Amino acid sequence: MIRPLVATVLTATLAAPVLAQDMLTARADFVNSDGEEIGTAALSETPSGVVINVEVTGLPAGEHGFHIHQTGSCETPDFQSAGGHYAPRGNQHGFLVEGGPHAGDMPNQFIQEDGILRAHIRNDRVTLGEGEGSLFDEDGSAFIIHANPDDYQSQPSGDAGPRLACAVIEKSS
Repeated sequence: MIRPLVATVLTATLAAPVLAQDMLTARADFVNSDGEEIGTAALSETPSGVVINVEVTGLPAGEHGFHIHQTGSCETPDFQSAGGHYAPRGNQHGFLVEGGPHAGDMPNQFIQEDGILRAHIRNDRVTLGEGEGSLFDEDGSAFIIHANPDDYQSQPSGDAGPRLACAVIEKSS
């Protein structure tokens, strides 16, 4: 009875390095409205979605909307070039509305008095691979940190206010 368990553990242990080598990853470098680099995000594809690890500095304390936007462009000073929220399936905006959320909708983030955002987020509506929900469609994608919190229901973008920081999502090499 022990042998099947040992075989399963041994198989999983030997397969782990192969899985790690095949893991899809991406990164994004955040800039502020002056074009200064202020942080990074590391993305990893997992069996249950994309895990996003973020560290950004120099932001105002408080609650802020954090989204994936539809275009991989961060033209200063207002980042309007990133377009609206990423919504490849045509969903409504917000966690609190029927037909929502957008693929790019994510929970609000809280920035402490030190101005640093450190977050670990999982988004199961996007992928770093190919197909529906890919962050690497023909015009790419970008992260946006907004000045205000997302109310999770106002259309089309949660009334999250001006865009404070932007990061184009790029495949890791």
